[in-house]
Amino acid sequence: LISSATKSLRMETEILEKKLQDAQMKLAEKDGDREKEIQGLKRLISELEFQLTMEKSNNESFLDKLRKEIKPKSDELEKLSQEKAQLIHSLSQVQEENSLLQDTVRRECEERFELTAALGRAREQVLELRRLSGTLP
Repeated sequence: LISSATKSLRMETEILEKKLQDAQMKLAEKDGDREKEIQGLKRLISELEFQLTMEKSNNESFLDKLRKEIKPKSDELEKLSQEKAQLIHSLSQVQEENSLLQDTVRRECEERFELTAALGRAREQVLELRRLSGTLP
């Protein structure tokens, strides 16, 4: 009975050891697969980091180029803005001077009309005086 029980336990132990070995082999395979996957992901991460670094470098280069292009245009815009302000100021002065000249011309025209009217009255008076002096001895 003991011999039979021992034999039975040995057989169970062998079966369990075989199952343990199979499980350990499967675990080792899974660990190997997992390690391969981890290495693959690490390579992918490295590649992506490299691409990101290249993109950053390209973007910085592009931004530097844009800044260099914008600087002269910005300076030119500032210069044109100053010129515009000067032109507006000059235009304002010219308009003020024009207004003053128009006012002067208007006053001179009014004076001319007054003088012309006075001259006309003076002529009429001279003619009247001549006519009167011609009838009087």
